[in-house]
Amino acid sequence: MRINGNQERSIGPGMVILLGIEHADELEDAKWLSRKIAGLRIFTDDAGKLNVSLNQVKGEIMIISQFTLHASIKKGTRPSYVRAAPPEQAKPLYEAFIKHLSEDAECRIVTGEFGAQMDVELVNNGPVTIIIDTKNRE
Repeated sequence: MRINGNQERSIGPGMVILLGIEHADELEDAKWLSRKIAGLRIFTDDAGKLNVSLNQVKGEIMIISQFTLHASIKKGTRPSYVRAAPPEQAKPLYEAFIKHLSEDAECRIVTGEFGAQMDVELVNNGPVTIIIDTKNRE
């Protein structure tokens, strides 16, 4: 990842988390999401099944704030971001999520920079891509 065109950050094998925060999100959502992600068994075991956690593979995590995940394209062709939380609400929840995940996951965590222009490259192994919505826990 490059931040504002120059500062580089990277991780080895692990997870890239694109974190979108919406108006309805609260601290409890950040805590729940952190616990869920830390326990996910999404890495391949010796039998080829997705059955191993990040901690077991000694993976790393990169967390990137991504308000555009809440884009609505119901009307017209220009996305609307009305569901995305404003920065004064989103940034503290982003920081809380990072704090909780650093406690729940036993691994190295690298972050983007909230609100910055970031160029992100990733290799999606598998591919395993999962959408987790804290408002849809059942």
